[in-house]
Amino acid sequence: MSMRSSIRNRRALTFASVPAALVLALTGCGSGGGDDEGKGEKAAPPAASAPPSESPGSDTVEQQDTAAGENVDPNVKLAELRGQAGVVMTVNQVQRDSGGFVTVQAEIKNGGDQPANPAQWAGSESVIVRENLSSVGGATLVDKVGKKRYYVLRDTDGRCLCTTKIRPLQPGDSTAVFMQFPAPPNTTTEVDFSVPTFATTSLKISG
Repeated sequence: MSMRSSIRNRRALTFASVPAALVLALTGCGSGGGDDEGKGEKAAPPAASAPPSESPGSDTVEQQDTAAGENVDPNVKLAELRGQAGVVMTVNQVQRDSGGFVTVQAEIKNGGDQPANPAQWAGSESVIVRENLSSVGGATLVDKVGKKRYYVLRDTDGRCLCTTKIRPLQPGDSTAVFMQFPAPPNTTTEVDFSVPTFATTSLKISG
């Protein structure tokens, strides 16, 4: 199956649950004030929960679940987020589409001298951690004008529309990732983007 077919099928699966995702986005927003980064929003992140004790299936047969990279120019660098121990995320595309989504395409590179553990990028929300091991499911968008925070879309089973099963990145390794969010209003053209362990940056939405 092509990457394009994969993301199309995942979108079809999610259409039925978009209202629930939007409710989640809205209930996590708050009504204003300062957020964790001091940007001016009072959107509390999901309550932290310990990762489940059960281990995933065999890592030797699981393939990284990604629809990133197709029709994305890796030479386009819209923003750069500095992470821990030399890890850097470069955002290549932030695209609004007619289905009511915003898709962020990026590349994560380990520029340090130690392996990078992707498990921490899933955040601390128990459902995301349980159903999306080693993912970028902890990413969020914040509409500062509308004072709303948007979480990565997920289906009714908690599986996110994002890259999952990311293998540990050895020094010098890189991987393409994507994340899909409910789209803010058309009047919102700029959002704050954050992923656990990375700095927050502002992104302009295309489309």
